[in-house]
This record gives sequence, structure tokens and C-alpha cells, in this order.
Amino acid sequence: MKSIIVHPPKQPVRTEIRLAASKSECNRALIINALTGFQCALSNISEARDSQTMQRLLQSDDYTADVIDAGTTMRFLTAYFAVTNQKKRMTGTPRMCERPIGILVDALRILGADIEYEQNEGYPPLKLNGFSYSGTNELTMRGDVSSQYISALLLIAPELPGGLKIRLEGEVGSRPYIEMTLNQMAHFGIEYQADWQTNTLTIPPYKYQPQSYSIESDWSGASYWYSIVALADDAEVELLGLKKNSLQGDSAIAEIMRNLGVESVFTEEGVLLAKIPEAASIGWDFTNCPDLAQTIAVCCGLKNIKLSLTGIESLKIKETDRVLALQNELVKLGAELKEIEKDHLYEVSTLKNATLSELPSILTYDDHRMAMAFAPAGMISPVRIEEPGVVVKSYPGFWKDLAKITTLEEE
Repeated sequence: MKSIIVHPPKQPVRTEIRLAASKSECNRALIINALTGFQCALSNISEARDSQTMQRLLQSDDYTADVIDAGTTMRFLTAYFAVTNQKKRMTGTPRMCERPIGILVDALRILGADIEYEQNEGYPPLKLNGFSYSGTNELTMRGDVSSQYISALLLIAPELPGGLKIRLEGEVGSRPYIEMTLNQMAHFGIEYQADWQTNTLTIPPYKYQPQSYSIESDWSGASYWYSIVALADDAEVELLGLKKNSLQGDSAIAEIMRNLGVESVFTEEGVLLAKIPEAASIGWDFTNCPDLAQTIAVCCGLKNIKLSLTGIESLKIKETDRVLALQNELVKLGAELKEIEKDHLYEVSTLKNATLSELPSILTYDDHRMAMAFAPAGMISPVRIEEPGVVVKSYPGFWKDLAKITTLEEE
């Protein structure tokens, strides 16, 4: 399937959707399970390719661990294989090998890992040649780097003979993902201290205790349904499997979307989305929820809601340069993303007197979130999404779920 055309629904949108499991929660639980010797009873394992890849590689004896395009899997497994003294070659897609990993490698080397770069300094592929504990139990790291580096180290910290203290310098980005990691570790018996005044995280040495754990549905996946409700003329959708007090940072979508015309009512089964009046403009700092930025940008551009964005610098080193991709594709829908202050402040606004194609064709840049962020545009007028199969990375059933409410035309 090279492309898929999303047509506007012919009737009011009324449905319930059981969302895929959170790959963020799942990937952390899989690492913890491996560190217990695979003794935990995990339920609702994510069907996302990232999590399936993690699960497969954890159970594989192969020397080469190919993570494909999964950034979390690359970073978590690099730390896991290193501290468990496994000799591995870590690699992935060409884009994966352009995504930096030097900060994590530097930290692991300080702790005692023997890691080589196979090609370019600071980037995969990597050769893990074993681990000999250095005796160091304190690290200082920048807080504004990918939280995946920090979480990777936290997850393996209890395995170190001296535990680990991490001091984060500067502004801490994606803090909810760090807190998710710590909360999941606590579920499996790990005590920790998190001093957010000094940005110091302390993990004592201890063994994870095998426990049962049910993985929550994915709030990132929920964001696309919020956008669908916001853009449809008449919509009410219940998303099953979500919790009000979620560990996931992307649960911020419920608060953000009140400004875009969607009310969240939590039920015993999940959350009910209903339409309410929207605001004329919104400003949001996406530092703690960068994966929501594309969805919000598209929705605001189509609803003529002026959006000011900060905290999206990390989008430039994701599956693609998401800032550039948004700039390229939003104009096809009659909107634009402008950089107001370099690498800091951006604005989305609707273009005046734009000449639009009757069937805009959205490129997805091998990025699952580009496909799903732009698909809700089809609630207003037909839109073609190129290479729709990219959704397998995080939400394999997305198109099947979308087909419950409207007509999809495969090409």
C-alpha cells in the first residue's frame, strides 16, 4: 500500500476505541523483566514494532542487535547489554545511525563499559566489548538532552554494585518520562530519591523484585483521536484503557485539547471525548511532551487557532527532522510553521488566500507520527497520506481503527 486517502465521515462520529498499549511503559517494563531473569508477569504487551523489536532482541543470542528505527530500544538495550556484560553490535536503519548516542556511551564508559564506535564518533553502530565496574557511582549529565539517555541509566542503576547518583545540569526536558521510569522501578521494589530542587536522582544497589504489571494504553495514540474529535463536525469518542492519573507525559493532551475544543470525561473504562467551544489562540511548552507537537500543530493550522510552540528542539533529531517536515507539509493544508526565535519559539498560523490542491498529498518521511498527525485532516476534506505503513512503529492498528468512523481508500 503506497498511500491511503482519508475521506470526511458521512455521519456523526460515534465510536469507542481500545488503544494500543504504551510502548514507553512497555519498553521500560521489558528491560526490568529482563533484569529479573524474565520472571515478571507482564500483561497488555505493546504490539508496536519498537516494543516487539525490544522483546525479540532481549531474547536473542545473536551478536548483532538491529533495532531498526527504534530510538528507545537502541538506548535502553545499549545500557542493558553493557551492564550485563554482553558482547553485542548495536545497529539500526541509516536514520537510526544518524541519531546521537554519545552522551549515553560516555556515561556507560565512566561506569566501566568497553564500547567502540564502528563508524562515526558519537553515533551507532556500536561494539559492546564487555563491562568491568569502575567503582564510580556518580554521574553528571545535561538535563536538556534526550530523557531516554537518563532513563536508560536509571533502569540499570540498581544492578551496579554502588548504585548510581545522577546530577542533571540545566533545564530538565521530558521530566514526565524520567518520572515514569522511576515509578515503574518502584513498582518492582526499587527505592529511589528524586530531588527536583537540585535535579539529583539517587538509586541504591538492589535487585528488582519480580511482579505482575499491566501496561496502560498509549496516550500518544490517544492524541490522534483528540484531533479527530476537534476537527470533525460532530463527534463523541470513548478511548478505552486510559487512566486519569497516568505515568505518561503525553496525558497532557487532555489539558491541551480543551483549548482546541475537546472535553475529557474520565469513565470506569477510559476517557470520553466530546466537543466544546475552542480558544482563538494557544501557547504551549512541549518540553515534557514533544511527541504531541505535530498533532497539535496540524489541528491548530486547520482550525485557524494561532499556536505558539516552545520546547520542540528535540524534534529535529527524531525519526526525521520533524520541524522541517511540519514546515513542508502544513503548507499543503493552508497553514505554516514559522520560526520566530531560533531554536526556541515557533508559531503555527493559517495562510490567507492559499491555493490548495483538492487532494493534498502528505509525505510521511518514514515517521509514524507524521502519518497519524496529518490523517485527522481528512475529517474536513480528503487527504492522501503517503507510505501509511509507517504507523506500525507505534500504533499498528491505526488505519483499522480509523476505518470504523470514515471511508479509507487504499492506493
